[in-house]
Amino acid sequence: MLKKIKVNDVRLGMYMHEICGSWMDHPFWKRSFKLTDEKDLITLKNCGVDEIWIDTSLGMDVDTGVTALLQNEEELNVENDLKNIEQSPQKNTVLVPLQVELIAAKKIHSKTKEAVISLFSEVRMGNAINLDEMVSLVAELNQSIKRNPSALISLSRLKDADNYTYLHSVAVCILMIALGRQLGLNESMLTQAGIAGLLHDIGKVFIPDEVLNKAGKLTDEEFNIVKMHPQKGWELLKKTSDVSDCVLDVCRHHHERIDGMGYPDKLSGEALTLFARMGAVCDVYDAITSNRCYKKGWEPAESIRKMAEWRNGHFDEVIFHAFVKTVGIYPTGTLLKLKSGRLGVVTDQTKNSLVKPIVTVFFSIRSNAHILQEIIDLSKSTDSIVSLENPQQWKFNLVEIMGV
Repeated sequence: MLKKIKVNDVRLGMYMHEICGSWMDHPFWKRSFKLTDEKDLITLKNCGVDEIWIDTSLGMDVDTGVTALLQNEEELNVENDLKNIEQSPQKNTVLVPLQVELIAAKKIHSKTKEAVISLFSEVRMGNAINLDEMVSLVAELNQSIKRNPSALISLSRLKDADNYTYLHSVAVCILMIALGRQLGLNESMLTQAGIAGLLHDIGKVFIPDEVLNKAGKLTDEEFNIVKMHPQKGWELLKKTSDVSDCVLDVCRHHHERIDGMGYPDKLSGEALTLFARMGAVCDVYDAITSNRCYKKGWEPAESIRKMAEWRNGHFDEVIFHAFVKTVGIYPTGTLLKLKSGRLGVVTDQTKNSLVKPIVTVFFSIRSNAHILQEIIDLSKSTDSIVSLENPQQWKFNLVEIMGV
């Protein structure tokens, strides 16, 4: 039985069916869960939410105080995966300033790019994959993301058409690790998520360059060739020793969809694992925000908006929400018009609000001139966002402004 109660009446042992209000307004990425942790209870009562829907058939009732047994122990694979993960304790980590972390992030990003180019070359020549090198690179990326995720996430947007496949692999690796940290995966799982990102498109070594890099629209025959890369990559990795099941799974299933309309196996719903769902979101986001040989990429905030429109068919909703909390409603690199009549580019996210990022203002619309750059935390400012702006129309080089 569902019952709406005041947040002050919530007790441990209750089953949270729905937290009232927008999912952006509270720190819990799950839509429903059993409340068993005292820290979660304290967080819930202090996050600004007024009311909660509880399910008394799955947990304590506010009146009786009796804990009901779970009626259905077999939940979605993603929920089972998450429950079985040894989650790391949450720590109040002090983030390294973005401009400081960018120095280290640029080095590891460049090193990873060169390693992926070498990896694809070695595979084309029939040589074995060096997993030890992948593990080492992922560890460095993970540490940078831990210090400040915005640094590598902003660098992951820098691509050129000639190296798209390699840099896309690096970007998906970065996004998988960042998303995994948002989900609370332990270090071992984060390593596997990162390796899965690096290797998810390894099957593209079997696609002819004239098809893979074609500037125009693919024919049906050419698209069918491209659609073979998940299975080709999976077959290759199956022959590689010490490749984990989750890496194999992401390689084969990162183009599957929740509604079963993906490929190659048309899996849907419960058949898709946690890592496959993560891979699908990270792969699509980086693809649609990237400039390709045949199209310009969408701006980050527009991409999040489009993905929100698609999420019911394409993506797992829980994972998508966690992803948005990872990159922000206004991701790094988004150009914004502020109420003060200035333009600013998002350079970092804030812990307090998904819709109030940190921006670097640099241009006055009223005077139509560049101004002295100023970093503003919108969660602590009286200034606010008026609209999204297209940097191409303004002819701004946001990369230079961001300092990446």
